[in-house]
Amino acid sequence: MAKIALELERALARRAELGAPGGLSDRPVAQGEGWSVRDVVCTAGPRDRPFEERHSAVYIAVVAVGTFQYRSLSAHELMTPGSLLLGNAGQDFTCGHAHASGDRCLSFGYTPDYFERIVADAGVRGTDATFRVLRVPPVRALTPVVTQALTGLARSLVGPDSEMLWEELALQLAVQTLRLAAGRSSDSTPMPSAVLARVTRAVRGIEQHPEMPLTLTSLARDAKLSSYHFLRIFKRLTGVTPHQYILRTRLREAALRLSSTPTKILDVALDCGFGDVSNFNRTFRSEFGCGPRAYRRNHPAGATEAVPVALTNQSV
Repeated sequence: MAKIALELERALARRAELGAPGGLSDRPVAQGEGWSVRDVVCTAGPRDRPFEERHSAVYIAVVAVGTFQYRSLSAHELMTPGSLLLGNAGQDFTCGHAHASGDRCLSFGYTPDYFERIVADAGVRGTDATFRVLRVPPVRALTPVVTQALTGLARSLVGPDSEMLWEELALQLAVQTLRLAAGRSSDSTPMPSAVLARVTRAVRGIEQHPEMPLTLTSLARDAKLSSYHFLRIFKRLTGVTPHQYILRTRLREAALRLSSTPTKILDVALDCGFGDVSNFNRTFRSEFGCGPRAYRRNHPAGATEAVPVALTNQSV
């Protein structure tokens, strides 16, 4: 994840050097008939006013780095790395960075007609071509396809040679997201700003150092909350428990290293915060459906292939 975070860090440094207000940079990655993929870097921070926009298409954005608040008329969500931002064509929304600066997302856009065809072809039950929630949290069923998307971003796979890869990934992400979003609802109850800030700091800390030995007690103490209240609020804001969030952050980092470096599996496990390789192997297999060695063999450096969509395992 360090490589993905580096571009955001550089953008934030340039903004600070120039004394400029926060803004967006939007780089095209790939596009085809009815779909597109864009690399979006935002340098807005607490001193910038939240910006109001309207989605011009259907969007599923993978949050790669950073945190921000995403609001519509009916709900508001804290977006964190590994989660998906969902948007419908014509939907008004607001994004803000009240408690921390910057984020980077990989945004998949679909024309309404194209997205409707995906829904019809996939036969997704219990939904139409409209999202009724703003976010899908970083649950287990998303880890393989999100990691593949971030791997493509880290390798800067752009241009016609990678167009088929991105189209396959766009289709699989859409189907997986539809299935997961269909059974979810948004919580519109306002969260006190001070509490939101504490949890945001905790998420940012985990993101920067996921390999550190962390406990519920230490995270709650740093947030100045009891363990019970921290667990309850963290899960409400992120959609997963602190343990699940830390685990997924470590696993995404491990998968990116396995597919992009020759580092020994033992060293990857230890560097990413796993105490021993046997626990790492077991946890990795549970998340990705194969062991670290097989994952590296199937995703060699310089090549990225789309992964099958998990249709049955939707546990967190």
